[in-house]
Amino acid sequence: MLFNSLTYAIFLPIVVALYWVSPVKFRVPILLIASYVFYMSWRPIFILLILGLTVANYFFGFFIARSEKNKKPWLVAAIAANLVTLCFFKYAYFLNDSLGTLIKPLGMAPPAMAFDIVLPLGISFFVFEFIHYVVDVYRGSAPIKSFMAFALFASFFPTQIAGPIKRFQDFIPQFLNPAKFAVKDLDSGVSLILMGLFKKVLIADNLAFFVQGGFQHPELFTGLDLWLFTYAFAFQIYFDFSGYTDIARGSAMLFGYKVPINFNLPYLAKNIADFWHRWHISLSTWLRDYLFIPLGGSRVSKWKVYRNLMITMALGGLWHGAAGHFLVWGIFHGAMLGLHKLFKDGREWLSDNGYTFVSNAVDSKLGTALSTLFTFHVVCIGWVLFRADTMATAGEILKKLFFMDTVFGTMPAYATAMNLPSINYPLIYPAIFLLLPVLAISHVVMGYIDKTNWVARSPKVVKAAWVCALMLMVLVFSPDKSPKFIYFQF
Repeated sequence: MLFNSLTYAIFLPIVVALYWVSPVKFRVPILLIASYVFYMSWRPIFILLILGLTVANYFFGFFIARSEKNKKPWLVAAIAANLVTLCFFKYAYFLNDSLGTLIKPLGMAPPAMAFDIVLPLGISFFVFEFIHYVVDVYRGSAPIKSFMAFALFASFFPTQIAGPIKRFQDFIPQFLNPAKFAVKDLDSGVSLILMGLFKKVLIADNLAFFVQGGFQHPELFTGLDLWLFTYAFAFQIYFDFSGYTDIARGSAMLFGYKVPINFNLPYLAKNIADFWHRWHISLSTWLRDYLFIPLGGSRVSKWKVYRNLMITMALGGLWHGAAGHFLVWGIFHGAMLGLHKLFKDGREWLSDNGYTFVSNAVDSKLGTALSTLFTFHVVCIGWVLFRADTMATAGEILKKLFFMDTVFGTMPAYATAMNLPSINYPLIYPAIFLLLPVLAISHVVMGYIDKTNWVARSPKVVKAAWVCALMLMVLVFSPDKSPKFIYFQF
């Protein structure tokens, strides 16, 4: 069941109505049943997966909490159970193919897969929530006593498929102290849902059709063309994923629940570390708390900090998908974070020794603008690795982005000589050059609206006009076919 589907448009109001007209004691069961129905709407058999993991982690939490001297074995068992499940469904083919690559020079072939493996929706997200739970219980948090509350924590349908990744310490108290119906929550929730649909259907989906051609056929385009495709994808993935998050948060608000924000004007980041404080915040903080810090964080030697950054981001890249280009994307960001730390340490050393010119230049208005522009382009280079289907495709695009196609004569000279076909987008350059500033301004304006909760604080007339305008634009300007949310595949 997609958030941008007619089915969800019918499902959500029915569940909201049942929730609020029912006695308080029935509300959590109603939400739990609705969440399982939501999950089963794709492939009913996978209800056994999420239910099985829920039962296992519920008891693991109690085993860990009650074992005064032997907590660690239970923690290891719990993490292993979750990761083995995730690896089986998500990485079995990747590991098998990787094994085949390694043993091919020996004249051997990997074992054939005996059956097809289907990747369950949302498994990456709820497995991370389970790991967070058992680790925090190990660290001293009290386990959740109510099985129903614990089951709903993992399966809550607004965040079930693509997050944001919740923390049970923030979420469970909302069950224990259920909110009363409030018109302001209804206003905020509906507004967020509509803004999410606006981002997804009107902006991201229209960009998707443009982006697809460039990344599927990079051999037909010049470096300038591919820069435009890259910029377009940067905004597509932002509006797609932040649109999903808006719909998720808005849907939760309709029940009086709050889930964390996931984006904070990421393309205004001053450096790559700042970007990861603003992009997919629930994932970046999870990676920090449950991977980077356990590895030693920044409390170890300088070279081990670089190692920890690289391991964290490489595994974060693999979390996004079982493919080599996701791994390289993670390694790329790990390397960029390492370079940023090296620059930061060098800047501090210069300042401590009386050479403050670097800090003054970086902190100036011009320095801030240039560092923001530079960071955006570093992120865009990473998006090429993320979006390309293979490393070969990513390599071809990156060569052209840095004008290597001119050096090697692949485009446009080679295309002209070989009479290769071309894809014709009428008025592509003026249209995209005009569109990019609009997308950048939209990123800032919508991010500000989300960050400040501007709509909820506005007069009723403004709220009504805002909602009507969003509904009208979504209905009039949406494409004929809306693709799935990008993060549904993770």
